[in-house]
Amino acid sequence: MSDLRVERAVGDAALEQWRHVHNVIVPPAALSLGQVRERAGRYLLENAYVGEVLVGCSTVRPPRGEDGAATVIARVLPEHRGRGYGGAVYEHALEHARVLGARAVETCVLAENGDGLRFAQARGFVEVDRYVLDGETAEWVDLRLMPVP
Repeated sequence: MSDLRVERAVGDAALEQWRHVHNVIVPPAALSLGQVRERAGRYLLENAYVGEVLVGCSTVRPPRGEDGAATVIARVLPEHRGRGYGGAVYEHALEHARVLGARAVETCVLAENGDGLRFAQARGFVEVDRYVLDGETAEWVDLRLMPVP
């Protein structure tokens, strides 16, 4: 996608844009700017633009555990879906996970996000767990990429 630009979210303005996309896509896990700043210290957070228009964001959590699993999450605002941006954002984030040495790739999707679940499954992810966090009502789905890239 030659018109898509993906940039690391650096500084409060970019982190606020990342937060906006995250909070639209996963409202049960809405984050404050302070929480996003903290995440930016642990994870790679990027924003995706077409021209100057924010269309999505991504998160790459570094590999962890014995199996070296990285978490890759791509998000596209609903009004920009169906144009290939999600696939491009996902591939960009997946490449970062590979550079970090990921031997396995996981993602997490809000269960009510049918678009997100279909997107992940179409790319080879399979469901490995469904759960509700303590004190919460939203159901989450953890998926793992099969086969591992």
